[in-house]
Amino acid sequence: MAEIIQRDGTWAFDGSTIRITPGLHRSVPLFRQTYGEVAVPLEAVAGVVLEPERRRGRLRLRLREGADPLLQATGGRLPDAADPYRLSVEVDRTGVAEYVAEEIRRALLLDRIPKEPVKAYLLPGPPVPVSVRSSDGTVSFDGSQVRIDWSDTSERVKRATGPRIIDLGDLVRVEWLPNSGHEDGFLRFVTRETVFSKLPPEKDPYALDLWGSTRRDLLTALVATAVTARLPHPSSRTPAGSDANDPAGSDAHDPASRPAPGPPGTTDHHDVLLRRLRELGRLHREGVLTDEEFARTKAVVLRGF
Repeated sequence: MAEIIQRDGTWAFDGSTIRITPGLHRSVPLFRQTYGEVAVPLEAVAGVVLEPERRRGRLRLRLREGADPLLQATGGRLPDAADPYRLSVEVDRTGVAEYVAEEIRRALLLDRIPKEPVKAYLLPGPPVPVSVRSSDGTVSFDGSQVRIDWSDTSERVKRATGPRIIDLGDLVRVEWLPNSGHEDGFLRFVTRETVFSKLPPEKDPYALDLWGSTRRDLLTALVATAVTARLPHPSSRTPAGSDANDPAGSDAHDPASRPAPGPPGTTDHHDVLLRRLRELGRLHREGVLTDEEFARTKAVVLRGF
């Protein structure tokens, strides 16, 4: 067993798995504490390095492309401090850190682990159900559906569309950009019907606009990762023309091939629909929505019913 224990966290390697446990110190970011312990199988590892810094070192684990839904969902945009695959090492423990790194390197050589991309996720991502309250609303995922409940501070156009419920089977991908504190971020759920939508996050009823607490909004990456882990692996995508990301190549995106939305099942649903359409019309007349935004958002409301 090769192990290093630091205030930032603990890495323990038993020859087949690197077990990464976040530290409990208040300096450890909320995201890492919430994400919890990560068990990385050796076959998911591409390499490990110890990066020297002025007063300390940093262990960094590099994973094979496509092995981890967290890295797939966040696209390398997690802040360094929130990255669970980095460990700050005190200067007097760099020798131990180098020993752990060398043990991992030796095992990679002995087991002949390739560095090429993988064709299936080797880590599971966060367990479900998972729910995060952000600046724009609360997003939840139960393993089969995503639900967004807007906050009182969300744009009126979003509140007018009501809660957004998205079936996993309707999703093409998840797009995530963190709130940097200087620039807003977003969490967007791209469906087959919204793949070409150009609505900004603050008006997109399929996106959370992340503009509040950077510490809290970063937790939306948990939902992004949980959903990504249950979508088809990127390696399974078919060539352009028939891919779900290419609506022109699929009959599912031909309006004539889609069944017409059925009538609301109850009078209550009909009343809610009328109220939301009236609200959208008012926002359009007041200039809050452009013609294009009004048309797209109206279509979203009608599909929801």
